[in-house]
Amino acid sequence: MVIAIVGASGAVGQELLQVLAQRHFPISELRLFGSERSAGRKYEFEGKEYEVRLLQHDDAFKGVDIAFVSAGAGVSRMYAEDITRYGAVMIDNSSAFRMDEDVPLVVPEVNAEDALVRPRNIIANPNCTTIQMVVALQAIERLSHIRRVHVATYQAASGAGAQAMKELEQQYRQVLNGEEVTVEKFAYQLAFNLIPHIDVFTDNGYTKEEMKMYHETRKIMHSDVQVSATCVRVPSLRAHSESIWVETEEPVSVAQARAAFEQAPGCIVMDEPEKKVYPMPLFLSGKDEVFIGRIRKDLSNERGLSFWCVSDQIRKGAALNAVQIAEYLVKA
Repeated sequence: MVIAIVGASGAVGQELLQVLAQRHFPISELRLFGSERSAGRKYEFEGKEYEVRLLQHDDAFKGVDIAFVSAGAGVSRMYAEDITRYGAVMIDNSSAFRMDEDVPLVVPEVNAEDALVRPRNIIANPNCTTIQMVVALQAIERLSHIRRVHVATYQAASGAGAQAMKELEQQYRQVLNGEEVTVEKFAYQLAFNLIPHIDVFTDNGYTKEEMKMYHETRKIMHSDVQVSATCVRVPSLRAHSESIWVETEEPVSVAQARAAFEQAPGCIVMDEPEKKVYPMPLFLSGKDEVFIGRIRKDLSNERGLSFWCVSDQIRKGAALNAVQIAEYLVKA
């Protein structure tokens, strides 16, 4: 297949190259695109060197089968017509089209078949926090319909991009050396801190990041589930963590939930608290799956369950999910 990557120099673009190689995705030709800043850079892929082309309004996507786009919502909106004009399927990692009715929003473990109905030849990759949550929720949904979800996220610097990860490392060095701290990518210093603020605040007091989890979960799961989120930036480099509480229509036991998680595609259970076994981002960065632990009944609600999950934001939360969509399209 002829594959294009827009935003090839970014954190997700680089991860896409790794995931495509690791999963032996069938590629006959690879085209890399980027901004003026990254055009001309060269990257090696499966023994060959590829140069990043300047993204512009032209016919560069003619002959492309699938284009992975990870360069921000503005770029996605501006170039969507150029990318899809000749029949390429655009798998978009930005927020540009996620809630458009004629654009499927897909997590393959949950709603892969939605990718087959794409009037504009665009498939949206959900927000990273939503992806890992719905992979876990789908396991419970198969046991009993989920009425309500409360989630607190603990989001690594990787969610703000490669430069944000570098800034966090720099901030730690600056604090420890007694130097003035550089703050550009976050609202405040992130090193040795937590920031309960990701994206901009909306009129209802929730941030756009938190509202994404509400709307996207309902669209992906084709559900009337109510979702209330608090999204927090934490000073870790990679892999997001989430503390999730669910209320189901019928009571679900811990044993039932654990068995469902163990059988669910894309999930790995790490839940032996007596042995201090539970998911942590330090040890799960670079992994593909959603790791689940701390599974327990809610003491205040017989229909309530609580659990903790961790997943690598750059992999499953972005690049891997996009490649899994492409793999599904190839098989379909």
